[in-house]
This record gives sequence, structure tokens and C-alpha cells, in this order.
Amino acid sequence: MYHMNKIYLAVFVAGCCAMAACQPMKMDTYEKNVDVPHHQWSTDFKPEFQVTLQPQDTVYLYNLYVNVRHKDAYPYSNIWVIITTQFPGAQPIAQRVELPLEDETGKWLGSGVDDIYEHRIPIQRGAILNRAGTYKISFEQNMRQNPLPDILNVGLRVEKAGHR
Repeated sequence: MYHMNKIYLAVFVAGCCAMAACQPMKMDTYEKNVDVPHHQWSTDFKPEFQVTLQPQDTVYLYNLYVNVRHKDAYPYSNIWVIITTQFPGAQPIAQRVELPLEDETGKWLGSGVDDIYEHRIPIQRGAILNRAGTYKISFEQNMRQNPLPDILNVGLRVEKAGHR
């Protein structure tokens, strides 16, 4: 009898796992960071991120962030970037955006350990991503200096912010 209960339990657990595997995966948070080659962000280096939404994900609002990791030796208080966004089935749209890294007193806004600072900078809150499919977002540094020194990583974070 004990042996039969273990078999039923195993079949039940396997059935639950199989049913869960058949459910489409919903996106709650996407985050990816890429290393900047040689810690020198050239205008030729344009990291692209691809976020795929399922139809059931399109009823939510999303917050979008740029992640920047740099050394304390970074010589500027900000970074200007060109953010290119391509919705599924649409043409890319480019926009120049300032990413502040310091406050007015010269203190880094991000969190730091030793001489490394990390920033999660909001670029859009409550974004409507109302098409299922793959969204492509790329970042190009748009400062006067090229390459831009002491930038370690650049990334994208997309998180669910609630229903529309």
C-alpha cells in the first residue's frame, strides 16, 4: 500500500510538472548587461537587446532602465546615448537621451564598491508594449569623446509595472 501511494504521488507530481511546462512563460523582468570592450565605449559598439513578449504580456505597463557600470575615473557627470527602439513589425526609432550619473555636488548617483559604480537609470516608466513579438533596443554612446573611457558595462532592464 505504501509503495502504491509513492507511485501515485510520483505520477501526480510528474503531471503537475508537465502541465506547468505547457503554460507559456510570462515575462516579469528582463535584464541583460554586456561588457564594453577594453572598457572604452566606442561609437561603433552598439549593444542590442531583444525582449520577446507573448500575447498575454501586452496587457501590462513596463518600466525601462539603462544599466551603466563605470570606474570612478570616468571623467563626465553624464552620458548622452542614442536609444534605438524597434517594435515588432515596425521601423526603428532613434532618440538622443541624457543619462545623469552625478548629482549637482559631484557625487555619483549610483551605488559603488571601491572604485566601481553601478547605475540603473529610468528611461521610461509605464511604457506600453502592446504588440506581441520581439522588441529590439540598442544603445550608442553619443558623447564628444570617442571612445568613452572607463565604462565597464551597459545593459537594459525591463520590468512589469502593473496592468494597463
